[in-house]
Amino acid sequence: MTDDPLDQVLRLVSEGRLSAEEAAPILAALDDAGAGSTGRQAAGRSGQGAGPGAGTRSDEESTPGSRHATSLRIEVTEHGRRVVNLRLPIGVGRFALDRVPGLSGDQVDRVREALRSGLSGPVLEVNDEDDAVRIVLE
Repeated sequence: MTDDPLDQVLRLVSEGRLSAEEAAPILAALDDAGAGSTGRQAAGRSGQGAGPGAGTRSDEESTPGSRHATSLRIEVTEHGRRVVNLRLPIGVGRFALDRVPGLSGDQVDRVREALRSGLSGPVLEVNDEDDAVRIVLE
């Protein structure tokens, strides 16, 4: 039985056999190895949001911080109540992006581009009535 390497690393973290900090460089290496094989990496940038009321912050609007971000914060609000507030090492955060509800492939690509360019600060905000996703590089 062959598991996906990502699933193996995440399982080790969930079992407590590996910390998030220890998993980060492994996940970063897996991300670098898989960058050429995923269609998402080559996707174009479109300005479309995730639905009515959706807003995104483009790279041009973001101001690079004086230092590179070391963590990625993901906040998800459903029905006006915050259901996710995670601060993850960048390597882990890269993989978590594919599992954030409410984000389109183009929006995930924009966050990945911000990660590659070394930006810090808010990089994506999507709002749809009482539901929202906010991603910040810290």
